[in-house]
Amino acid sequence: MSDKRKIVVTSALPYANGDIHLGHLVEYIQTDFWVRFQKLRGNECVYVCADDTHGTPIMIRSRKEGITPEELIARSHAEHLRDFTDFQISFDNYYTTNSPENKALSERIFAAMDSSGAVTRKSTPQLYCEHCKMFLPDRFVKGTCPKCGAENQYGDSCDHCGSTYGAEELGAPKCTTCGATPVVKDTEHLYFELEPQHDYLEKWIPGHTTSDVSNKLLEWFKEPLRGWCISRDAPYFGFEIPGHPGKFFYVWVDAPIGYIASLQNWCEKNGRNLDDYWPSSHGGDESAVELYHFIGKDIIRFHCLFWPGMLHAAGFKGPNKVFVHGFLTVNGEKMSKSKGTFVNARTYLDNLPPEALRYYYAAKLGGTTDDMDLNLSDFVQRVNSDLVGKITNIASRGGQMLQKKLGGVLGSLDDEGRALVGKCREAGDTIAKFYEERRFNQVVVEICRLADAANEYFDRREPWKTVKTDPETTRVTLTAALNAFRLIAIYLKPVLPAYADKAMALFGETEWNWASLAETRENCALGPYEYLASRIDSKQVDAMIAAATVKPGDSGEVSHESRASKNKSAPVVHKTIDVPQIKPEIAFGDFEKLDLRVGVVEACEIVPKSSKLLKFTIDAGPLGKRTIFSGIRGAYPEPSALVGKEVVFVANLAPRKMSVGTSEGMILYAGEPGISGGVVSPFASAGAGTPVT
Repeated sequence: MSDKRKIVVTSALPYANGDIHLGHLVEYIQTDFWVRFQKLRGNECVYVCADDTHGTPIMIRSRKEGITPEELIARSHAEHLRDFTDFQISFDNYYTTNSPENKALSERIFAAMDSSGAVTRKSTPQLYCEHCKMFLPDRFVKGTCPKCGAENQYGDSCDHCGSTYGAEELGAPKCTTCGATPVVKDTEHLYFELEPQHDYLEKWIPGHTTSDVSNKLLEWFKEPLRGWCISRDAPYFGFEIPGHPGKFFYVWVDAPIGYIASLQNWCEKNGRNLDDYWPSSHGGDESAVELYHFIGKDIIRFHCLFWPGMLHAAGFKGPNKVFVHGFLTVNGEKMSKSKGTFVNARTYLDNLPPEALRYYYAAKLGGTTDDMDLNLSDFVQRVNSDLVGKITNIASRGGQMLQKKLGGVLGSLDDEGRALVGKCREAGDTIAKFYEERRFNQVVVEICRLADAANEYFDRREPWKTVKTDPETTRVTLTAALNAFRLIAIYLKPVLPAYADKAMALFGETEWNWASLAETRENCALGPYEYLASRIDSKQVDAMIAAATVKPGDSGEVSHESRASKNKSAPVVHKTIDVPQIKPEIAFGDFEKLDLRVGVVEACEIVPKSSKLLKFTIDAGPLGKRTIFSGIRGAYPEPSALVGKEVVFVANLAPRKMSVGTSEGMILYAGEPGISGGVVSPFASAGAGTPVT
């Protein structure tokens, strides 16, 4: 029996009413990493996506431009696909939700939901703009939050306090299109009732999401689940609901169904059966295929509550896992048009190579819901020092010397070279584990360690000297260094596919897969050397920022969230503290003795009879599991919030026996001593903080 996996992967659908930007790319690039890794491993992995094309914004924008909605979404589709392709994101099928497949599937799923008794009809008060002659969707009305009083909030939820409500509950509502004050009118809508699935969803969520996501979602289950309005009134660009003239499917109904529609379109193009890839009550084996969604944390409710509820009611397989990521900040702040940090994909591509961003995103993404920061100075430094100066440097020095001085022919490995190549090969299982867990930053860490070893070997053997006196010894040196680089390039293939293709051509090969790691290139000719990566200049970044900067008055601050709302951080409270005394200086050699590693918190629990200690179980990758006690309970009364977080810990600290158990390391924390911590030892008597990640 084959152990090859059959996997279907989706990313959230980009809305057809705007351009792709660097915030969006956090999702699509990391999904592409994961999909390419699965294919490199030999698994059958189908990556589908589509433009999200329905809703009032599309209708209004097309009217303003004097074109049809179909013309608008066709133009957007072409632009989106061009941007994705130029960023080397490889969909197996990139489709549209405005398709016959999606219409038929939406009607089929609705009919199944309706026949199961999950759909009800209610007369609902809704805001109506008499100037625009239309009922106002949630995002076309703003007013004062009925819960906390925050102004300028949308009609479905409050960005300030996180409350949800009906648009008619807003204080001082205004139509966002014309500014008129709407009136309240009754209209009948269709609702998908979630409460009958209360028990099913309460059990489903913890098994299909990470603990921090499930803990947040399960807060909704402390009371009966409210019905979800799944219809919208005309005028509306979308699919009309069968049997309900003038009523249209709410965009969030047919958008996720678009995943299945895109997959069906792929199946039809490739002679496959949809039920074999997305099983339903019509057929298919649920255990034979794995389904995974990659989404941002702003649309968790739709993908982890409404969507699995719809699929369950309609008899379709639900996702095996929903992978949730955080938002993108730039230089530590919200993306901003006025500062030039709200950068469209095309603006980036006009100034910088796509490989640089793919590499940097890989170096920062850890498989958690934490926000990711694109620090532009760090971006330049890391790409130049690591990708170019450390990794590519091996091929550049070795390949060019071999071709110019030694006829471009590889030799054989000696014992020292075989040890270097063996070290690189042995890292494969660890790197594969990190890829599978979406800990791409750890993939990069491991690759850089291998590159360090290869460069150290190269420098120690000094081939630039021996080539003048002992060409064959030099050939042996370059053969080992280049074989080490070849393995590194294979590991990098999911992150840098075009880069890896050039490296593959250098070795005269036509295809790499995970099994290629077992091969060694000896006594064969090297292909022509092609420059793999070039240094980037801060001037290129400056030019990009200048091109993205919007003049004052033209635009405000913009985040990259989708139509669902995102909670803002709580306001910062500044406190006066005593500055601690700096401890005596130590020599750098003492600091070098510390072995700092990154681990993932698998479990975190309160230590009974202790007011300060938390007990951590850390997944330390190749080092195995570690138990560490840390005195930070004051900052984390709910220790489950730390599960899934990455922490830096001292790996070579001698274990210490405590009354509550043995602590096998020290986690580093940053903050203000006595308030939000400092660098806190597991043996500290007090303190709390934020894990250093």
